[in-house]
Amino acid sequence: MDDEFKQKLLERLKAIEQRLDTLEADQSQLREAYARSRAHLRRLWLRPPMWTFEQHPPRPLDLSKLPAAPALPKRPPRIAIVTPSLNHGRFLRATIDSVLHQDYPRLFYHVQDGASADETVDILRSYGDRISWRSEADGGQSDAVNKGFQGVDCDIMAYLNSDDMLVPGTLACVANFFDQRPEVDFVYGHRIFIDYAGSEIGRAVFPAHDGEALKYAGYVPQETMFWRRRVWDKIGPIDSQLHYALDWDFMLRAEAAGFELVRLRRFLACFRVHDEQKTTKSYERGREEMQKLRRRSLGRVPSQIEIYRAMMPYLMRQFVFHWSYRLGLIKQ
Repeated sequence: MDDEFKQKLLERLKAIEQRLDTLEADQSQLREAYARSRAHLRRLWLRPPMWTFEQHPPRPLDLSKLPAAPALPKRPPRIAIVTPSLNHGRFLRATIDSVLHQDYPRLFYHVQDGASADETVDILRSYGDRISWRSEADGGQSDAVNKGFQGVDCDIMAYLNSDDMLVPGTLACVANFFDQRPEVDFVYGHRIFIDYAGSEIGRAVFPAHDGEALKYAGYVPQETMFWRRRVWDKIGPIDSQLHYALDWDFMLRAEAAGFELVRLRRFLACFRVHDEQKTTKSYERGREEMQKLRRRSLGRVPSQIEIYRAMMPYLMRQFVFHWSYRLGLIKQ
């Protein structure tokens, strides 16, 4: 065997060895990816979908397949929406545009800003007289919502946080439903999860409203809530002492006063998930507020096991609704 042939053989064997090393590394990465995907799937299947924000990798928000907006009533009700805001300039324009692009004929839209130090005021000025706004110090989100509604004449009310968005046709859908169902006082719908950049990362489809389950957990997506003015007039404004569970408290007081809450079978709004949101940053304070509301509704503070057992029938229905939608078995 001559030296040239030996050299070529050695080079060939080395190339084969390198290829085997590459294949082993690829297999290791595939095994790790497979394990991660299985773990992710287990989380998706075992965790209630309505509380699972990141259900898939970010993808462009596509609302083209949502149902068309229904026709407006002959005399559309007056709708008032307040957006409480504080240093959310990077999200605020998307929020405002989602409301104005509804093209609703009888809309009062107000942004109550808590003296933001970012670009918020410049953004608000850029809309001219298309929106109402004030920028001044306040006592937090609850106080801002209450200030925004002071002196407003309307038939239907809602508040939309400055990092969330309405989906097209929401106001027409809500107005149409309230017009056809005069006995209903409070409505909400399905939600879409979006990330910091506005890409979709998941959806949550809800079953029919369950008042008993609501006593144990505030599962209703706040950004989709709308109520008649008579609810506000009877039970009073948002509790300004609450900074986390304010929407849950408002719904509990509405039900306790005898008002009917109904879930609409429609996506109404997008909930933005990001690291700076209050939902993420104020968990301990929120837990204290939630325990306070459970004590008021139930007469005691239930254990986590009791909460889980009480919520299980609703969670199972939500699980079925959600995956039926994901698998294309039902449309919303």
